[in-house]
Amino acid sequence: MKLQSIRGMNDLLPSESPHWQYLEKTVGSLLARYGYGEIRFPIVESTELFKRSIGEVTDIVEKEMYTFDDRNGDQLTLRPEGTAGCVRAAIQNGLLHNQLQRLWYAGPMFRHERPQKGRLRQFHQIGVETFGMSGPEIDAELLVFTARLWRELGIQDAVTLQINSLGTASDRSRYRSALVEYLQAHHEQLDEDSQRRLGSNPLRILDSKSATTQALLADAPVLADFIDEESRTHFAQLCALLDNAGVSYQINPRLVRGLDYYSKTVFEWVTDALGAQGTVCAGGRYDGLVEQLGGKPCPAVGLAMGVERLVLLLDALQQLPDSVAQQIDIYLAAVGDVALQAQSLAEQLRTADNWRLQLDCGGGSFKSQLKRADRSGAQVALILGEDEAAAQSVVVKFLRSDAEQVTLPQTELAAFLAAQL
Repeated sequence: MKLQSIRGMNDLLPSESPHWQYLEKTVGSLLARYGYGEIRFPIVESTELFKRSIGEVTDIVEKEMYTFDDRNGDQLTLRPEGTAGCVRAAIQNGLLHNQLQRLWYAGPMFRHERPQKGRLRQFHQIGVETFGMSGPEIDAELLVFTARLWRELGIQDAVTLQINSLGTASDRSRYRSALVEYLQAHHEQLDEDSQRRLGSNPLRILDSKSATTQALLADAPVLADFIDEESRTHFAQLCALLDNAGVSYQINPRLVRGLDYYSKTVFEWVTDALGAQGTVCAGGRYDGLVEQLGGKPCPAVGLAMGVERLVLLLDALQQLPDSVAQQIDIYLAAVGDVALQAQSLAEQLRTADNWRLQLDCGGGSFKSQLKRADRSGAQVALILGEDEAAAQSVVVKFLRSDAEQVTLPQTELAAFLAAQL
């Protein structure tokens, strides 16, 4: 039997991981400038956590979660999203009582969906969650932050911000009743998936990809007509803050998001640069979730961005720096009985500067080692043979330019490389 990875759970190879590292480093550095602290929590949680937060009648809980009983008989689930686990961790560790928190995390999530480009069964997200702030200023901060991130990544022209307000839970309940009444009168015209959702999660019908259903929704009740004055004011102030910051947006009255815990602000950053329009970052406000999971009432708002999709977008727009693909600066080829001196020289150079230096430990001829040096992507190959070792010298061969190779005393090597690299 040939062992292979589970469908939809992919390997990340050394040729790809620098792209992820570039994205994660850029996001983490920018979040630090905004005063956010990193939190890490388990990928396995009690199944009840997700039933209570996401909603038992959502597609995620009903069809997509990886759930199992452990040896103690407890029902556990691989996390399908990060917000619920972050809230649980914040409550459990006393981070929310009379405190304001700005947190972020990164890692794998799991959903049993049909694998497709940019959407896998094990996928990765960078999430941001904030607690204790009820005003629209923090909603705006998250959107200003993401707009700045897109500029730093060079993808600002390929993404569009869509925003909406869901109002309160009671607002959505009234709207849900009106929407269901309208759609039931046109039940036969709905696509099969929307017919199923009508009895369980009718707001998700607004996201339907069916052209027939979307045409039907043109005359459906609109959520904006049902939200209360406080939510209207909050949304108007958010829009004013975005206008002031120069962040462009579209108000999408059909935007609802797929999780039960959202209230007031919801948003998505979408792109059509990957083919069909796709979401690369989304989130919103979830003021009732902390109390719902056993904590004291606490306003909250957050977002999550898909790492796979963002890397695909960076690649499609040719915004991955050339230096990202280059993992090695210097390759040290050691030919003959020179292992001790080669190791010492490699460590001296690593100490002298932040060069990425790889020492050939595969042995073989001078020619075979130079082939490996070229394949490594290094800028420079250092050649240390027995003659060079005896003379305490080294040959410097340039692999990516026409510069002449030179032989130098080892004591002058670090200064020479500093001037060249």
